[in-house]
Amino acid sequence: MSDITARRGTRLTRRLTHLYVGLALYGASSALLVRAGLGLEPWGVLHQGVSERTGISIGVVSIAVGAVVLLLWIPLRQRPGLGTVSNVFAVGIAMDAVLAVVPDAQGLPARIGLMTAGIALNGVATGLYISARFGPGPRDGLMTGLNRLTGRSVRMVRTAIEVAVVLTGFLLGGSLGVGTVLYALAIGPLAQYFLRLFDLPSPDARTSPVAGGSPREAILPR
Repeated sequence: MSDITARRGTRLTRRLTHLYVGLALYGASSALLVRAGLGLEPWGVLHQGVSERTGISIGVVSIAVGAVVLLLWIPLRQRPGLGTVSNVFAVGIAMDAVLAVVPDAQGLPARIGLMTAGIALNGVATGLYISARFGPGPRDGLMTGLNRLTGRSVRMVRTAIEVAVVLTGFLLGGSLGVGTVLYALAIGPLAQYFLRLFDLPSPDARTSPVAGGSPREAILPR
């Protein structure tokens, strides 16, 4: 019994490590995209737009938007997990911390380098965060809740949400550019790869991996 308890404790420690390292790296990746100045991920465009209008740091805006989205779970009858609540705070805090020490990139090669690093790091962060299995981020819970409520496909609901988010953020002054497009094209394959790489097998060997064969099955922690 003690051996089983020890194994469970070790696995829980690994899950928690995946969760919080993943969330920290997610915030760091978003900060790198900001410093690159070539376009942000969809929700980042909104966060930056609100930040530009209000003068509040983009990390704090991310926390505030996450909290508001989480409140929308109530009528949708979604249940948050540890990962959901942690996502609200950890990503924004990590983002502001990295922005405080990483300056704006000077010159196109440096900007492209930061953009590439940000997108790649986001894929790593996504794999770590989701492999922990502590619940989806607030924005993905909104997506799955609306999918269940409306009966529309996940693809349609996600597309509608992110188009609305990008347009609103752009109109508020958020950065929309080649980085936004490259992120949209790359994050699915990257997330799928890193989900498989970081998957934590269940004590039950028959349990299926967290990621299936298609990138569409990945739930991203935005």
